[in-house]
Amino acid sequence: MKKILSLALVTVSLFAITNEEVAKKSDDVTSGFQSSSSTLVMTLINQTGEQTIREMKGKTLEKSGGDKSLIEFISPADVKGTKLLTYEHIGGDDDQWLYLPALKRVKRIASSNKSGSFMGSEFSYEDIANPNYKKFSYPSGLSEENFNGKVCYKGVRIPNYQNSGYTKEVTLVNKQNFLVQKVDYYDRKSELLKTAVFSGYKKLSGVWRVGKIVMTNHQTGKKTILEWKDDKVKVGLSDKDFTKRVLKK
Repeated sequence: MKKILSLALVTVSLFAITNEEVAKKSDDVTSGFQSSSSTLVMTLINQTGEQTIREMKGKTLEKSGGDKSLIEFISPADVKGTKLLTYEHIGGDDDQWLYLPALKRVKRIASSNKSGSFMGSEFSYEDIANPNYKKFSYPSGLSEENFNGKVCYKGVRIPNYQNSGYTKEVTLVNKQNFLVQKVDYYDRKSELLKTAVFSGYKKLSGVWRVGKIVMTNHQTGKKTILEWKDDKVKVGLSDKDFTKRVLKK
């Protein structure tokens, strides 16, 4: 009898909330930072395990219609000064511009190229944009899965903006705090392409912040680790810190 009751409770917990509601709650617990600044360390690992380490500075401005972000490489010398500016648009494709210091020019990233590799990493330009939950549709149905000792909601989200490199993304979201733990990305042939594992979460001024993402490409055998250092929120940034003019400064 106890086992039957336990199974019944699990069923209720799975369907008392929808897939989209889980996604919204996941967005909510990481929202409210207003603006942020951080140092990021990107480690590129090839098929043989050889590593290349890059350091970046990142800034983000929280906006109701879509966040603005700026990433600048500060080492090593071959990528120093390269900058990526992103304007997220909840209602459509994001705008992105890449500044290449060697050419002293700003290059607009075409929407059709968003699935391309960002600076040779396993993150695409699309991944760097980190789109809002409203940019996806959510098929009905949730299941439950244990991941790294955490009980998670398992759901599917489908990009509803043009030029996505993915047909679907399968997410694992911690049932206790609604933090994303893992995302599987399926390519345009509906084959598993990459997996991102999220960890190192911490709370700053009441807002959850991710500390580390490990992106593994199952088709190439390559991996990229992205780690946040010296992360700060509510740092007083504004729109003027995210204009195209700042790319050439």
